[in-house]
Amino acid sequence: MKMILSLGGLAGLNIGVLFLNHWYVLITLGPGEETDALFAGMAIPQLILAILGGSLMQVLVPLLSVKKGEAFHEDAWGFFIFIGILLGLIAALLSLSLPFWVSIFVPGFSTTGKTLMVTLTRIQLIGMIFTALSSVLWAAYHSRHDFLWVGFVPVITNFLSFGILIWVLPLYGVTSAAWVTVFGVMLQVLLLCPVLGVYRKPNWKSNIYKEVWQQIKPLLLGTSYFKTDPLLDRFLSSMAPAGGLSLFYLGQQIYGAATQVVNKSIVAPVVPLLAQHANEGNWTVFRNIYQKRLLWIIGITVSSSFFFLFFGESLLKLIFESRDMSEEQLSLLWWIMICLVGIFIGGAGGQITTAAFYTRGDTRTPMKLGMWVYTIYVPIKILVFFRYGLIGLAISTSLYFAVNFLLQVYFIGISYSKEAEHIPI
Repeated sequence: MKMILSLGGLAGLNIGVLFLNHWYVLITLGPGEETDALFAGMAIPQLILAILGGSLMQVLVPLLSVKKGEAFHEDAWGFFIFIGILLGLIAALLSLSLPFWVSIFVPGFSTTGKTLMVTLTRIQLIGMIFTALSSVLWAAYHSRHDFLWVGFVPVITNFLSFGILIWVLPLYGVTSAAWVTVFGVMLQVLLLCPVLGVYRKPNWKSNIYKEVWQQIKPLLLGTSYFKTDPLLDRFLSSMAPAGGLSLFYLGQQIYGAATQVVNKSIVAPVVPLLAQHANEGNWTVFRNIYQKRLLWIIGITVSSSFFFLFFGESLLKLIFESRDMSEEQLSLLWWIMICLVGIFIGGAGGQITTAAFYTRGDTRTPMKLGMWVYTIYVPIKILVFFRYGLIGLAISTSLYFAVNFLLQVYFIGISYSKEAEHIPI
C-alpha cells in the first residue's frame, strides 16, 4: 500500500504539472487556430508511440524481468539502440511527407493553420524519438522493480519545462511550446540512462529479440488499425468551430492523465509479479492479484467520475476562466468531459486487463477485440459527429473504451475457466 500511495502521489504530481502546461498554453493563447494546430500536430507522434512504445513496454517488462547481470545490460542496450534508430527513420520519413497529407488530415483548418501544423508536427516528431527511448528505459527500471526513480524523473523534467514555458511562450508563441516539450523528454532520457549501465555491445543473437518479435508482431497490425482513433478524432474535430479541437483534446488529455496515474500506481508495480506467477504457472495467485487490482481501479474511477459530475463545472471555471476562454467554451468543455467519462473508466480498467493478457503471453486476444470493436465503431462515430457535433463524438468515444474493456473482462474470465478445467488455451 505504501508503494501504491508513493507511486500514485508521484504520478499525480507529474500529471498535475503536465496539466499546468496545457492550462498555461490555453489561458495565454486562448482556444483557437494556434492551439488547434499544436494539439492536432501531437496526433501523429502519439499514434506511433501508441503502436510501438506502449506495446513494446508491455512486452519488454516481463521478458527483461527474468534477465540477470550482463544479459540484462546487453539486451537493454540493444533495445535502446534499435528503438532510437527505428524511430529516427520513421520521424524523418514522416517529416518529409507532412506537406502532402496534412490537408487530408485536418480538412477544416485554414491554409495558415495547416502550415503551422506542419511546423509544429516536425518539432514534435523529434520529441517522439526521445519519448520512445524513455519507454525502453522505463521498461528496464520496471523489470528491476525500481519504480520510484522512474516516477520521480518526469516530475523534475516537467517542472523545469513548465518554468521555461512561462518564460518563452509570451515571447515566442506556440512554436516555443512544442520545443519545450522536446526539451523535457530529452532531459528525461538523460536522467534515466543510468539503468543501462556502462555501455555493453548488444548481443544481437539473444533469444529475447525473437521472443519480443513473436509477441509484438500480432500487435502491430491490430494496433496500427484501432490506435488510429486519435487521428479520426482530429480529422472530425478539425471541422468544428475554431478552438473545438483544442477543447476536445484537452478533455481527452485530462482523462488520459488520470488513467496514467492509475496505471503507474496500481498496474505497473504488479506487471513483473504477474509475469513471474504466469511463468511459474501459479494461476490462482495470478487471478487473485488481477481481480483485486481490477476492483480497486473500478472503485477509484467510478467514484472520481461521480465527483466530477457534481463539482467538475465549478472546478473548470475556477481553473480556466480567463479573458481568452469564454463562458460558452468552458460549458462545452464540461459537457465534453462528462460524455468522455468512459475513457477514464474503460481506459484505466483496460490497463489491468491488457496487462493480464500480455503477462500470460497472449497478445492476440486484446488485439482482435480492439479490431472488431473499432470496425463497428468507426462508422457510428462519424455519423454521430455529423449529427451531434463534439458532444456526439465524445459519447461515441466513451462507448468504444467501455465496450472494449468489458469484452476483455469477459474473455479473461473464459480463459480462467479453461485453466481450471486444464484445457489448453
